[in-house]
Amino acid sequence: MLRHVLGKTFRFLGYTVQYGCIAHCAFEYLGGIVVCSGPSMEPTIQNSDVVFSENLSRHFYCIRKGDIVIVKSPNDPKSNICKRVIGLEGDKVCTSNPSDFLKSHSYVPKGHVWLEGDNLRNSTDSRCYGPVPYGLIRGRICLKIWPLNDFGFLRASPNGHRFLDD
Repeated sequence: MLRHVLGKTFRFLGYTVQYGCIAHCAFEYLGGIVVCSGPSMEPTIQNSDVVFSENLSRHFYCIRKGDIVIVKSPNDPKSNICKRVIGLEGDKVCTSNPSDFLKSHSYVPKGHVWLEGDNLRNSTDSRCYGPVPYGLIRGRICLKIWPLNDFGFLRASPNGHRFLDD
């Protein structure tokens, strides 16, 4: 009797560990569901929108300008932020705010990206904390899931003029 109960218990624990490992790998390497909060990505992503973030792009260095990414916050490593990639390493980016009369530019250093929110007037981003190391990128948002009337791929940046090609 005790042997039977112990056998079932160990079998249950074994399955729990196996499926836990599979779930961990799926969320770490494939992707997951993310609830976004805050106004920094409006109008593209509203507060409380639910999106799907895929993680394969960061592992294969396939992040491109215009992608929206989930990143460990440079200011608070316990939280994640959602921003748009404006510049990759070596790109020239505008580092000033839209309201600044004189525009300043800089180059993104090797191994870093320049991130900005779509809501430039209400976003804490690379204009505040500088270029972000590529290693802090957790995933790339590719699909909006909720609300259902907005289901689908994300729209282009309303600040496309901030992408410099020279």
